[in-house]
Amino acid sequence: MKNRIWKKFIQLSIWKDERGQDMVEYALMCGFITVAAGAAFPPVGDQISEIFSKLNSTLEAAVQ
Repeated sequence: MKNRIWKKFIQLSIWKDERGQDMVEYALMCGFITVAAGAAFPPVGDQISEIFSKLNSTLEAAVQ
């Protein structure tokens, strides 16, 4: 019984933990601004695409 209650407590405390939430919001905002800049200035779009491709390959390598 005590183990079961402790597991529920841990699950609830994880859902209430908001640390790191701001970083995700800033990253999303940065991504949206970057995409908008690429759409507004087509010559910059290729460079932005290259940066996102490098980021994607780095993240895929980190997962494996």
